[in-house]
Amino acid sequence: MTQAPAHPLKPIWSLLAAAALTGVLWWHAAVLAPFVISLVLAYALHPAVDKLVGWRVPRAVAVAICLVLLALVVATLLVLLVPIVSQLVPALRDQLPDLLVAIWGKVAPLLSQWGVKLPTTVDALKAELVKLLQSHAAQWSSTLWTSLLIGGSSLMTLAGLALLVPMLAFYWLLDWASLTGRFRGLLPGRWRPLAHDIMAECDELMGQYLRGQALVMLILAAYYSVGLSLFGFNLALPIGVFTGLAICIPYLGYGLGLVLASLAGLLQFGVGNAEATSPVVAIAVVYGLGQVIESFFLTPRLVGERIGLHPLGVILALMLFGRWMGLWGVIVALPMAAFLTLLGRRLLRAYQASDFFLAQNACE
Repeated sequence: MTQAPAHPLKPIWSLLAAAALTGVLWWHAAVLAPFVISLVLAYALHPAVDKLVGWRVPRAVAVAICLVLLALVVATLLVLLVPIVSQLVPALRDQLPDLLVAIWGKVAPLLSQWGVKLPTTVDALKAELVKLLQSHAAQWSSTLWTSLLIGGSSLMTLAGLALLVPMLAFYWLLDWASLTGRFRGLLPGRWRPLAHDIMAECDELMGQYLRGQALVMLILAAYYSVGLSLFGFNLALPIGVFTGLAICIPYLGYGLGLVLASLAGLLQFGVGNAEATSPVVAIAVVYGLGQVIESFFLTPRLVGERIGLHPLGVILALMLFGRWMGLWGVIVALPMAAFLTLLGRRLLRAYQASDFFLAQNACE
């Protein structure tokens, strides 16, 4: 019995169907985002849940324990901000005018040398500020109101995600075995062993990534705390620990820690005395060296090598996913790059074992 020839337009229809499905998913990205985020969270937590279930803990209780522990980690980051904010905000409120005047007194002479006309006295500076506010008050107030509305909606969206994502992750984890079993059931029988091997290898790889990332965070938390303490920062411990733990969000965590350390240094040491260079030198040394250690040694060695990524691949993945997906892209860059690397190796091995590759080598 001869097999019917494939329809010539079948590949085109398949591509059109895939493009249509991609467009629909992209159009509803805002609705699907919490489901995707919760699914990624559930995937990261399901090994721990399965281990607790193996210790005869009821699955619902095991899921609740893992989510509570994760919430405690997030709460720790927020609690670390309490002493920082409680000390910085009053000091900033009391010292901000003097700081601005001191900074202006140091910057104004430098700008005057370049031909920039600036007020020469504090009273003249205040008069210029009042004039500037009066002439641009309407425009700035409109911009501020728009920013507040946009920021308020963003905060509401984040608050909604903070409540919805754990709830969705709970249901994902509760029925993880049945859901993954149904997914495998949709695959053709000859693909199931390969899919099982890929997911098992991916689980092991993600476990190595999480362990490597946790080790990087602990090392950097200790480094920043000790480094700031050596330069006499009063808030060295909370700022250092917060910076180290927030490194799990590339760039943003480091930038927020740098801003907090800069504010703490300016408020503690001031800018109008002989010790003014102390916080500048401290931050340049501690955070500059910390960024070099984290970017070129810790992350490539403890995270990149564990998941099979070259240091150049780590940097490229962060840049590409950050360009494509913004902040969320930076967060998921390394695990997604590791997963794509895993699939690439599988495809390469399949290609090298194909008849075409073997025939080409035989011809040579």
